[in-house]
Amino acid sequence: MKKRVFITGATGTMGWAGLHELLQRLDRFDITVLARPSETNKKKLAPYSNKIRIVWGDLTRYEDVELATRDADYVLHVGGMVSPAADYFPNKTRKVNTIAAANVAKAVLAQPNADNIKVCYIGSVAQTSDRNEPNHWGRTGDPICISVYDHYAISKTIAEKTIVESGIKKWVCLRQSGILYPAILKNYDPIMFHVPLRGVLEWCTVEDSGRVLANLCEESVPDEFWNNFYNIGSGPEYRLSNYDFECKLLNAIHCPKPEKIFNPEWFVLRNFHGQWYLDSQKLEDYLHFRGNIPVDEYFKKMGESLPWFYSLARIVPSFIIKLAMRPMAYKKKWGTQSWIKNNETQRIAAYYGSIENWKNIPDWEHQNLSKPSDEAIILNHGYDESKPVSEWTIEDMQSAAAFRGGKCLSETMIKGDFSTPLEWECQFGHKFKASPALILLGGHWCPECFPSPWNYDEIAKGNPFFAQVWYPNHSKEEHNYYGEDIFDGWEQK
Repeated sequence: MKKRVFITGATGTMGWAGLHELLQRLDRFDITVLARPSETNKKKLAPYSNKIRIVWGDLTRYEDVELATRDADYVLHVGGMVSPAADYFPNKTRKVNTIAAANVAKAVLAQPNADNIKVCYIGSVAQTSDRNEPNHWGRTGDPICISVYDHYAISKTIAEKTIVESGIKKWVCLRQSGILYPAILKNYDPIMFHVPLRGVLEWCTVEDSGRVLANLCEESVPDEFWNNFYNIGSGPEYRLSNYDFECKLLNAIHCPKPEKIFNPEWFVLRNFHGQWYLDSQKLEDYLHFRGNIPVDEYFKKMGESLPWFYSLARIVPSFIIKLAMRPMAYKKKWGTQSWIKNNETQRIAAYYGSIENWKNIPDWEHQNLSKPSDEAIILNHGYDESKPVSEWTIEDMQSAAAFRGGKCLSETMIKGDFSTPLEWECQFGHKFKASPALILLGGHWCPECFPSPWNYDEIAKGNPFFAQVWYPNHSKEEHNYYGEDIFDGWEQK
């Protein structure tokens, strides 16, 4: 008997790849998509209207989500607002992404077969902020640490918690990395300079992303896979520094190297996101999704898919290309050099540390562009990780809480029960309930302290768990507090 798969975000980058993977398996799956009835979406989905069930609606309308969820065996929640649009419309992003997750959870739990529906939520590497050298290797369970001003990552973190704590019996959270797809080569936006040159990312190809979604719906996936967090990455070949990525991207569109067309001070020093994954192989071992195409070959293929006129860049003098790039560095509100020009002290503090740090950025000749170390610093999670989850006890919870500067207020728990919420208290006395899975496996903590209002300097002083990711890129003398309303009035590009 065929399984029924409901996928959100099917007209987006990852969802589209997942839909096409599923379309190759119509002998095993019936597919439902929920899509906004825009002219673009209608045109995009028209060729498949006789193969799939299309529910025209909106993720923020519960009635539409519930209708699409009916009879589903799998729900793949991929949809939502993403960057760069998410950066320009932060309030809308928070609303859409958090309401969508709440609607998905509510709709699943309303079904007569709710206990048998398997739900996949797609999170983001942005939830764990920048992990520059020396702590540029990471894994699930590391601290949630969202870059200042990243409202997209806030929405993803809240939505992830919603799914995990909803009462859904079979869930999985997959944190997506940066996706490589041809249109990324066309990106012309100030965000291109919001990355540190020696920051890192383990990229994921769009084809691998699609296979992740389709493969987790197969019967061969064991029960032990569910109720956990995983990082999505295409493996060692795709672990690049941001400088290496820029070189490969520019080469694919026939542009000169970064040294020829950018100034090094246009790039920030911190406060983006990315890491090389210590644990992305775990997901590969379960889902076998990697195409294993050499990374240079993949970039070459992406470049070949672009319109012919991109090849003209090879005959354009580099100083002309640099003149074309400069407006993105100086674009009002979003360009890194507009922050310097207008002395936007909070932005400068977040992304450069100080105006002095910006002034001291060396020229290209003196930049350290070496590959970050292959040696991994593995963060301490504050409990005995050698024990299987089935052996977790209240003592493990108490140990984890103490390492986070707080307490586990619950006095008992059922051994190995990681889904029933316990009571916790953070270093500031905030009391909250959360499951052991969310705290220990997902790296979440106090909802009043995280993901905002970005009082990270004070948190790090009393939270050794969080301090591991904060102090490598921030001094103990910093006293930055950004508050909740830093995007107030910034809802227009």
